Amino acid sequence: MANLSLKSVRKAYGEASVLHGVDIDIADGEFVVLVGPSGCGKSTLLRMIAGLETITGGAIEIGGRVVNDLEPKDRDIAMVFQNYALYPHMSVATNMGFSLEHRGASKAEIAERVKWAADILGLAYLLDRYPRQLSGGQRQRVAMGRAIVRNPQVFLFDEPLSNLDAKLRVVMRGEIKGLHQRLGVTTVYVTHDQVEAMTMADRIVVMNAGKVEQVGAPLELYDRPANLFVAGFIGSPAMNMISGEITQGGFAAGGVTLPLPAGLGASGRATYGIRPEHLILADDGLAATVNLIEPTGSETQVAMTLGEHSITGVFRERISAQPGETIRVRPDLDAIHLFDAETDNRVE
Repeated sequence: MANLSLKSVRKAYGEASVLHGVDIDIADGEFVVLVGPSGCGKSTLLRMIAGLETITGGAIEIGGRVVNDLEPKDRDIAMVFQNYALYPHMSVATNMGFSLEHRGASKAEIAERVKWAADILGLAYLLDRYPRQLSGGQRQRVAMGRAIVRNPQVFLFDEPLSNLDAKLRVVMRGEIKGLHQRLGVTTVYVTHDQVEAMTMADRIVVMNAGKVEQVGAPLELYDRPANLFVAGFIGSPAMNMISGEITQGGFAAGGVTLPLPAGLGASGRATYGIRPEHLILADDGLAATVNLIEPTGSETQVAMTLGEHSITGVFRERISAQPGETIRVRPDLDAIHLFDAETDNRVE
């Protein structure tokens, strides 16, 4: 195991720059998730750590050793790909042990390591099968087994669950997190799914357009997003964003005045953010017109119009209102977020 440091890491293809000086320090044994929209540079960054992409500038250190110019096989990392990358003509056991065989390990050592990994991942009864005989979840376990038999210093995961159905993704999330807790290997995990990031990470790195927007623990990013991008990306359904102005009487925004916490020193144009789950049904609340109601069982999601703004609320209560009718809601004053209109940064 080892710590991992990225220092002013840049990547360019000719004149096109895709990573603009990324600085991240990952502690030994930490599980860090890189998350962001498609094209933000997260997979490119992961491939640079693995040695599959050259580095344009900066330094990548694994265990205190600069690995910029090292071949992938010399970096002591193991990578799990989105498409599993299993050899179709090899059995599960041979797939899992192939990297050890390539490194000259003895048959006895290979058999021991493969058995150890298979027992951890519940693959012992599948060792003689071939990839075509496995389900998607089983193939993913084999890909993980192939990685852990090497006992690397760092695990790299590149959107490993994106090819699985929704139910299986939930199961595999738990298995990957459990595997990390058992082995304690430094792990970097790439996904575009913020729910995966929130449920799996020790810390999340939110990326956008080749830059790091914010690094922090999942609930830190949820409770105190640094800017509008992070606020809109973290959380499902997304945070409601309302443009307007901070005034003495509250937040004036397109036909409605929203409440603000007492003693707020800020003023001027801003964006008012409130998460759907932080809206409260209240007789003394603001009138909102219901557009759509979506019951999910434990919660009810309501799309509505507040003043001139379309917003979403998520309520534990069951709501009998029909589209076109009015309900009254108020924001939880302890959960309001304000962002500067010019910089998009959080207003403290």
